[in-house]
Amino acid sequence: MDHAADAQRTDLMTITRYVLNEQSKHPEARGDLTILLSHIVLGCKFVCSAVNKAGLAKLIGLAGDTNIQGEEQKKLDVLSNDVFINALKSSGRANVLVSEENEEPIFVEASKRGRYCVVFDPLDGSSNIDCGVSIGTIFGIYMLQEGSEGTVADVLKPGKNMVAAGYCMYGSSCTLVLSTGTGANGFTLDPSLGEFILTHPNIKIPKKGKIYSVNEGNAKNWDQPTTSYFIICRYVEKAKFPIDGSSPKSLRYIGSMVADVHRTLLYGGIFMYPADKKSPNGKLRVLYEVFPMSFLVEQAGGQSFTGQGRALDIVPKNIHERSPIFLGSYDDVEEIKALYSAAEVKKE
Repeated sequence: MDHAADAQRTDLMTITRYVLNEQSKHPEARGDLTILLSHIVLGCKFVCSAVNKAGLAKLIGLAGDTNIQGEEQKKLDVLSNDVFINALKSSGRANVLVSEENEEPIFVEASKRGRYCVVFDPLDGSSNIDCGVSIGTIFGIYMLQEGSEGTVADVLKPGKNMVAAGYCMYGSSCTLVLSTGTGANGFTLDPSLGEFILTHPNIKIPKKGKIYSVNEGNAKNWDQPTTSYFIICRYVEKAKFPIDGSSPKSLRYIGSMVADVHRTLLYGGIFMYPADKKSPNGKLRVLYEVFPMSFLVEQAGGQSFTGQGRALDIVPKNIHERSPIFLGSYDDVEEIKALYSAAEVKKE
């Protein structure tokens, strides 16, 4: 009997155990972040279950309302939002909550308040629900400012101030990628155990990738640096820019940010949602899309860039602010940064 193999099979690193291990490295930690994350994990399990049986439970389809972004809300959007709001409030560790689905911040009642602020998109990519494409939840966590009772100012801070960020992807498997500031790790839900198990330890994004991910339907409205980079990706021989002689990149665009960024993290390459003439400030939301994904990509050794600077340096002015974003492999983002720098020099 192979006792070593049996021990390996039973000595599983669950997400709760992982977070506890991480928190134990900080003597001042009180376990609050562990409790908060365990409630987020519970919310992810609940939404995963709802997504898996959405068709049977008649959860697919429109709920009849629109959210603050003017997008029609799907029934699953509404359910997911309620799940996470309730999970976060009941943790007793949250204070200010910002959801894509709510126009205003949610302030947890005094008796249940904690010292963390959570920003989240409860169901990203929900326009893909009906066709079964991977969708997900994105979240970021801030520490309450010293002496604050909880105000919107506690979340209008640069993404580099986040203490944790992650996403959960509901697809062929349910995968949760998390960073508490010491690297990025991936966990997969084992349905038989009901636990997220560490399956992708210490994710490192390849330094250069062979894939670019962008909605080419907006190409006619892009600025010159983005257009130039697009030409590099597709037609290396036509590029008017020093490159390393590599072959053209392959286009992979799902239209669900969680799925596109997850692939980029594992396989390398670049994910782009640039500004254009229709959306001069970009389309993706800073707090609960750009920041958490940029945080994770940087923790995995990649870069994030807005066309003007590092994404995590943005100081948002409102909770639903938008920004352009380029994120992914270090060398690929360096190329787009060089094109923007060259364009600035030309202007001068």
